[in-house]
Amino acid sequence: MQARYGMLDVSVADGVSVVTLNRPEKYNSLTSAFWSELRVLLADAEADDSVRVLVVHGSGPCFSSGGDIAGFGALDDVPARRAYQEDAFAAFKAWERFAKPTIAAVHGYALGGGCELTMVTDIVVADTTARFGVPEASVGLMPGLGVVRGRANTSLHWMKYLIFTGERIGAEDARLAGLVNIVTPEGEHLRAALRIAEQVATKPATALRVAKRILNRGSEEGYDYALEATALLHGTADQSEGVAAFREKRAPRFEDR
Repeated sequence: MQARYGMLDVSVADGVSVVTLNRPEKYNSLTSAFWSELRVLLADAEADDSVRVLVVHGSGPCFSSGGDIAGFGALDDVPARRAYQEDAFAAFKAWERFAKPTIAAVHGYALGGGCELTMVTDIVVADTTARFGVPEASVGLMPGLGVVRGRANTSLHWMKYLIFTGERIGAEDARLAGLVNIVTPEGEHLRAALRIAEQVATKPATALRVAKRILNRGSEEGYDYALEATALLHGTADQSEGVAAFREKRAPRFEDR
């Protein structure tokens, strides 16, 4: 079976659904429509008994460079900015709540929203080209999902370092930090993820569903606060300057306001 949900291509075989972020010409940056499309995909996969495991990966040069920053300029008033954040957080929640196991196969950039998507994935496999980071502060924002869920994966020191500096870390450092389970040679990430998925697909679905729900208990704490804070930051002068600097390919001139 094959299907398409906006920038998401889906195929299902032998109990494994492979979801491909398919916007390679834009480094799989996440469009505003991505979040609602992802929720529809998850609802369909939840209802499909032939799907036992979901694997997500990126086409082209990377997993995902994050949110489509160029599109942030279209969020020109408070309701639009809040609606965007609500949509994104609802999608992250849906991904985390999805009852079946999920595996991310990462190569190249996994930045911003792309990195955060891996944080709410059950297992993360990365090849040696992978680079993880949450550079939102560079455009006057913070990683809303990252501040909520990042510490479930990493230590407080690691999350502060990633958020405060915006630095990208390689696959092995990401494994040490807790963002990655397995590091593979270049180009072997998807194959390794599929091997794990095939193994997981042989396990009783009800047992895995119950285990995942218990393991994720309390995972939504902080979502509402992060939503409000991120929506607020979307309205600051520094955020507008950060987006403008990104689009104009220059260094931002922040004024702390």
